[in-house]
Amino acid sequence: MSLVENMVRQYDGFRLEIPRWEIPDQGITALCGPSGAGKTTVFRMLIGLEDCPGLKWSFQGEDLAQLPVPERRLGVVFQSLELFPHMTAEENILFAAEARRLSQDESRDRLQALAQDLRMSSYLKRKAAVLSGGEAQRVALARAVITRPLFLFLDEPFSSLDAELRSEARALVKRVIEKFQFPTLLITHDEEDLQAMANTVVRLKDGRLL
Repeated sequence: MSLVENMVRQYDGFRLEIPRWEIPDQGITALCGPSGAGKTTVFRMLIGLEDCPGLKWSFQGEDLAQLPVPERRLGVVFQSLELFPHMTAEENILFAAEARRLSQDESRDRLQALAQDLRMSSYLKRKAAVLSGGEAQRVALARAVITRPLFLFLDEPFSSLDAELRSEARALVKRVIEKFQFPTLLITHDEEDLQAMANTVVRLKDGRLL
């Protein structure tokens, strides 16, 4: 288990308060709730984009909350994907590998495997700016997992896709997670995401876990 403690934040009349939360260290845990429940705040605190004094996140014998963000070894797929539009799909993925100081040979081997798993080979040389929504999402996932993260975060990963693409995207993402066995936190408000992907469901309402 991954143990989160003392997650408390007060701002603009809203209070997020999660004294203790056990997250499975395998499978996909979905954190769901309506807009304004605090899901994004939880996500940003865990990945280190928002400060939370007193927060503890115990995982595999370390308090990840006390580590600098680059040392937490987290993989993240943002809702907006955050690809570099002037880079190709391949360059976006390898950028993450270089940042984590993987060797060129290892980076290329992992890229080839991911391109096959995610069926990306036909557009690796295209600029991110011209990729379709489904293609861009696969690139963002590949970038997040090429470094073999300790923990994977998916923030509303299918919200920008039309209904026809969502089913295929869910299946692809779940298959990659199961292959590499990344413990994953899925942030979503979509009940279909829960049914298709989640091993564990945690509901958040008004800043508190139900």
